[in-house]
Amino acid sequence: KGVVKSIEVDTGDRVRSGQVVARLEDRHFEARVTQARSQLEKARRELEVERLAIENERQRLSGSLRETSAELAAARASVRAAQSRADEAQRQVELQRSLAPLGELVALDFDSRDFAADFTRPHDLAATVHAVRPAVIVNAAAHTAVDKAESEPALAHTINAEAPGVLAREAQAIGAWLVHYSTDYVFDGSGTRPWREDDPTGPLSVYGRTKLDGEQRIRATDCRHLILRTSWVYAARGGNFARTMIKLAAERDELRVVDDQIGAPTGADLLADVTAHVLRAAMPKPELGGTYHAVAAGETSWHGYAKTVIEWARAGGLPVRVAADRIVAVPSSAYPTPARRPLNSRLDTQRMQRTFGLSMPPWQPGVLRMLCETVA
Repeated sequence: KGVVKSIEVDTGDRVRSGQVVARLEDRHFEARVTQARSQLEKARRELEVERLAIENERQRLSGSLRETSAELAAARASVRAAQSRADEAQRQVELQRSLAPLGELVALDFDSRDFAADFTRPHDLAATVHAVRPAVIVNAAAHTAVDKAESEPALAHTINAEAPGVLAREAQAIGAWLVHYSTDYVFDGSGTRPWREDDPTGPLSVYGRTKLDGEQRIRATDCRHLILRTSWVYAARGGNFARTMIKLAAERDELRVVDDQIGAPTGADLLADVTAHVLRAAMPKPELGGTYHAVAAGETSWHGYAKTVIEWARAGGLPVRVAADRIVAVPSSAYPTPARRPLNSRLDTQRMQRTFGLSMPPWQPGVLRMLCETVA
């Protein structure tokens, strides 16, 4: 371009330089376009290789993440199951303490040697009831690992429904009372009003459905019974929510705690004392039998519960790393679980208080007392 001005042809005619330059420029342009297209196509192929490599890596990481999430979920479920077993053991200890003044106790566990008390084998319980012939049967056993129950519904049904049904049938046969503990999980958790005993039920989980079935089987036998529904039960010994919060508050800069589930933390010691009071009053008056709600007074969320615990720990000089404004409230959806939790776990205790002349204390003093025992 700019160098060739003219060209000689065979005829000897001179071709005008402008035409020759135009033809040469066209050929150079087409060559450059072809080269550019070739380079672009090469770049596209290289990008496609890179894209495929990235996609393969993404899928690999996604698979690893799913495996890790599954392992973490399984570990959490195992911890919750262990905590449930520890809580159940503590409730049994509290019951023995409260019921001891009412008469001789025969305390049985699933591995008891003298009498069969394995709730996974309900029919064996009948022989135990006939051998002991108690005036009162207090059933503190249950499959309370809420998430785990979703993957083992048959076992949950055996323990929570079939076994209580057998106890009720045998209690009716010998004229004994049956005290049975149930849960707010028999309701669907809607609304904001505390649930009354005669409100429609609608459990959201295997645990809730099996506990409701257990209630219905007891009522169907027409035995003398007290069904005490409760929620958010804790004990000083074993794993509990408060102990977990104190541990995490010393390790982390931020805690994220659910704030849309509302209930009343209720101590195992309070529940045991209430049981002794209502049982003593009901035994000479069978007409007092039935279903009652038994929880501490007041209400809070798990977030409010956590703040109360951590404020107590900070005031008591315990190591607390998390700042007060870094206890973050989050919805239940932030922590997906196999079993749906009811958002409204409030239980109305007016019927029990009127019938038995009791006054349920606020939840806060019980929690603070439990914290003192936990730290000690």
